[in-house]
Amino acid sequence: MTRPRTALTCCVLALVAVGCGIRPTGVTDGGTAPSGISKGMRVYFASDSGLRGVSRPSMKKFHDLLGVYKLLLAGPTPEERAAGLTNLLVNAEPMSVTSHQGNVTIDAPRYFADPQDQSTGQLVCTYARAEVLLHNTRPDKVQVTIVGQNGMRAGPYQCQQFLTH
Repeated sequence: MTRPRTALTCCVLALVAVGCGIRPTGVTDGGTAPSGISKGMRVYFASDSGLRGVSRPSMKKFHDLLGVYKLLLAGPTPEERAAGLTNLLVNAEPMSVTSHQGNVTIDAPRYFADPQDQSTGQLVCTYARAEVLLHNTRPDKVQVTIVGQNGMRAGPYQCQQFLTH
C-alpha cells in the first residue's frame, strides 16, 4: 500500500512542477521608474479622460501667484493640443490670487465655479501646485477657494478631488 501511495505522490508532484501553465519568458522592460512628484511647475488642462498636468520646466521660479494665470491662459502647446489637451478657461479678468498658510483664494468675479467642471479643476490644481512651489506647502494641505460671480464662494477644494475620475 505504501508503494502505490509513493508512486501516486511522485506523479502528482511531477505534474504540478511541469504543468503549472507558466512558461518562461525573456527579460521584459518595464519602462523608466516613476520619479515621484515633479519638481517644477505643472499646469493642468482638460482632456476627454479628465485633467492632465503638464510640466512647464521654463517656469522653475516665479514670485507671485498671478503669473500662474498667464500660464493657464497661454493654453497647451501644439503638441499638447495634438495629444487631446485643451484649455477651458476664458479670460476672467479682473482676477486676484492670495494665499496664506496653504489656503489659496482666487477672486474671479466673472467666473462661476462648478465643482464638477474641469475648468474649476484647472484653476484648483494649477494654483495648488504653484502654492507648493512658492511656499513649500505639502500638496495634501493646500486648499483652494474660488470667489466668483456675485461674491459666491466655492470650495475649499483640493486638487485630488479633480483627479479621481
